[in-house]
Amino acid sequence: MEALPPLAALEAAIPPALVVPFGLLLALIAVMPLTPPRVKHLWDHYYPHTAIGLGGLVAGFYLARMSGGAIVARTLHEYFSFICLIGSLFVVAGGIHLKVKGEATPRDNVMFLLIGAVAANLIGTTGASMVLIRPWIRMNKIRISAFHIVFFIFIVSNCGGALTPIGDPPLFLGYLRGVPFFWLLDHVIVAWLVTIGAILVVFYAFDRRSFRHAPRAIQAQIKEPDTWRLEGGVNLVFLLLIIGAVFLPETFFLRELVMLGAAVASFRLTPKLAHVENHFTFGPIREVAFLFLGIFLTMMPALGYLELHGREYGFTRPAQYYFATGGLSSVLDNAPTYLNFLQLAEATFVDRATLPPAGPGEVAANAGVKQMLASVHARRFIIAISLGSVFFGAMTYIGNGPNFMVKSVAEHAGVKVPTFFGYVFKYSLPFLLPILVVAGLLFL
Repeated sequence: MEALPPLAALEAAIPPALVVPFGLLLALIAVMPLTPPRVKHLWDHYYPHTAIGLGGLVAGFYLARMSGGAIVARTLHEYFSFICLIGSLFVVAGGIHLKVKGEATPRDNVMFLLIGAVAANLIGTTGASMVLIRPWIRMNKIRISAFHIVFFIFIVSNCGGALTPIGDPPLFLGYLRGVPFFWLLDHVIVAWLVTIGAILVVFYAFDRRSFRHAPRAIQAQIKEPDTWRLEGGVNLVFLLLIIGAVFLPETFFLRELVMLGAAVASFRLTPKLAHVENHFTFGPIREVAFLFLGIFLTMMPALGYLELHGREYGFTRPAQYYFATGGLSSVLDNAPTYLNFLQLAEATFVDRATLPPAGPGEVAANAGVKQMLASVHARRFIIAISLGSVFFGAMTYIGNGPNFMVKSVAEHAGVKVPTFFGYVFKYSLPFLLPILVVAGLLFL
């Protein structure tokens, strides 16, 4: 692959106006669902063309004016890996049908979300979201509200997956860079419990109020005992296969081929009834695929600017890394944001001249992370970057891949979900952000 251009060349080549397509795409995603039906219909029909057009504009500039072929190729590779993981989990989870009888009480809902938070660390936030969102909607079908979807995104699609490298893509990148598999579990479990617990308390207040305002007949029906039955159990095998593929080498796209193979096999072997009862369509993943292709390509200049100028901000405390990583992870893909701030921390705390040579089978870049892990002070910055990238992904629909997918699944199921601005101003800013701020001040 073509070598990446030096930073000095990039700094001279990236014009500030090149971030406009990224801002424009985010604005369209936020605004167009709020427009009159005729305009919204045009957006629903042409959003793929818009996303690809804006992304192609930025990619074309990189190729024609910046000798940025390697950057574009790396971005497309990251996107391909991302959409293979997201898409395969979507297809496999779409064949798993959990039958639910009766309705959930607020206490049942809290337990379900807590189980989802734990599951996110075992099968990833994407896997847990896609397996659990449909039964979550069904078990609350009588009184399903926007806040049910929002808090599901907060907990299952984001904050829950902060304990293991499987939980969220940025943590897996940290694992590849040398962070031991169970290191975060040992160091952030208290922060995770406090954060998840606080979000669940707020959710319980919302859900308790909803339950009390439900008519008596509905309350009586809600109190009926629930019975669960699993259909499409063969997909559990394919789900484990996809999770296992995450640890395969990237050679010849082996990882992605295994994921795609599992998705094809799942779609063919899943009983048709399971797909029908899940109301399974490819609509949600199609929307995610096109919009995130545009996001990945248009955000290249923003990430490049961060890489070039990050040191100028003078971050010296873990909390600064936590909020900076979190702020960008709210609107950028959290995986490259995590890596950029990890590189920034290494540049600040690691003297590469003193690093020992890499051992057999060890990536040289991992030595810097290992040196940071050996320092009680420096390791707090790895914790801050990890929690910031995972927790703050819940701040917007585009902060993490599963968020938009859960929104699309809910909309296809007929649930009225908040708009982009409604999500931010009615829920994440007034309720989630204070919890994340307190968590950062308490633990960092």
